[in-house]
Amino acid sequence: MELKRTLPSAVDNALEYLTEATGLPKKRLKDAMNKGAVWLIRGTHERRLRRANSPLKAGDRIELYYDEALLELKPPQLSAMEDRMGYTLWYKTAGVMSQGTRYGDHMALPRMAELAYGYKREIYPVHRLDRETRGLILLAHNKKMAAILSKLFQDGEVEKGYQAVVLGEAPLEGTIDLALDDKAAITHYTRLEYDAERNTSVLEIRIEHGRTHQIRRHLAHIGHPVMGDPRYGEGNKNREGLLLVAYRLNFICPMRRQPTEFQLPQPFVTKTNS
Repeated sequence: MELKRTLPSAVDNALEYLTEATGLPKKRLKDAMNKGAVWLIRGTHERRLRRANSPLKAGDRIELYYDEALLELKPPQLSAMEDRMGYTLWYKTAGVMSQGTRYGDHMALPRMAELAYGYKREIYPVHRLDRETRGLILLAHNKKMAAILSKLFQDGEVEKGYQAVVLGEAPLEGTIDLALDDKAAITHYTRLEYDAERNTSVLEIRIEHGRTHQIRRHLAHIGHPVMGDPRYGEGNKNREGLLLVAYRLNFICPMRRQPTEFQLPQPFVTKTNS
């Protein structure tokens, strides 16, 4: 359900207004507001409207994006693996979003971090991972650090290492140079091992450009789709979900001004205390 209304007159209580406008129970609407599914647009400024008893002004635009299946999802308990004050390192589990959507943010890492810190720290996402992809991700805690880290990623000064379990016996190494969405995209890979019994290979992967679903699309293109990928490839179903992990980040730490490497020693072990 989507509702988009511009108010002709002031309203004392946002929850009461939404209840009358949608016919949904107050309890569900209050939950949706808390999980970021309601937006208030006032002039050129927009924000998620979480307080149920918020008053609204004439001319305000209120929008509801109600997805019951999404709202019913329960976020996992995550905590930072490393805290360098200006930024923190997190292990994003499968199913967790790098950023929220119009339909909510309770399943997004920035919101989880915001709640974990009790609103005492600013939260700024600086890069993304696919929802199904597990792995290391950074969050900045002030605008200056967010700008610095974002530029490092944009300029390719952060080396991102991935590992994936793919279907079949992949070549020992290779480079996939295939444009995606009419944009250049290059993926380099090296085979680490091959399991003949399961007919799967473990690949070390490095990408250039970072297009949407680049690794998944490229590997499916050469006939070695990532195991558990629900969107790309055939014959690659897997009970453990998508076997793609962003396991390593290398860059010059803006805080310590020295080379820094964060790495999961066992990429396909999902514990966060590594």
